[in-house]
Amino acid sequence: MAFLSSLDISGSALTAERYRMNIILQNISNADTIGTEDKDPYRRKQVIFEERPLTFDEELTSAQRNQVKSGGVRITKIVENQRDFKPVYDPTNPNANEDGYVMYPNVDTTEERIDLLAASNAYTANLTALGVVKAMTMKALEIGK
Repeated sequence: MAFLSSLDISGSALTAERYRMNIILQNISNADTIGTEDKDPYRRKQVIFEERPLTFDEELTSAQRNQVKSGGVRITKIVENQRDFKPVYDPTNPNANEDGYVMYPNVDTTEERIDLLAASNAYTANLTALGVVKAMTMKALEIGK
């Protein structure tokens, strides 16, 4: 039942994309979180994906059956973007530095919305793929009737 591994692949992608959307929404919600004297402003976070490696047993089984098997996707790490903070001149703000600038996060909400749209589209595509596998399974079960 090699097609059942498709469920694992789509499931892992759904989980990863949902987590990516959560990080993007966290970035958007903190887009105006300014820095204070003892704390830097919020830094934009990004999710790094990689192919989920197969276990030794999975590799051995797929090699014995002459199959190509994939492990899906996983999140390897969350990295903080190192772009400079956005200085805004506001000398009346109590958090302003000696030059009168308040440092704002390095989050561009337009960029975040585009990333959110891409993550949402990837989530939808994987959900569709999962639906196709489900339909194939149901049709395969009807063959014996």
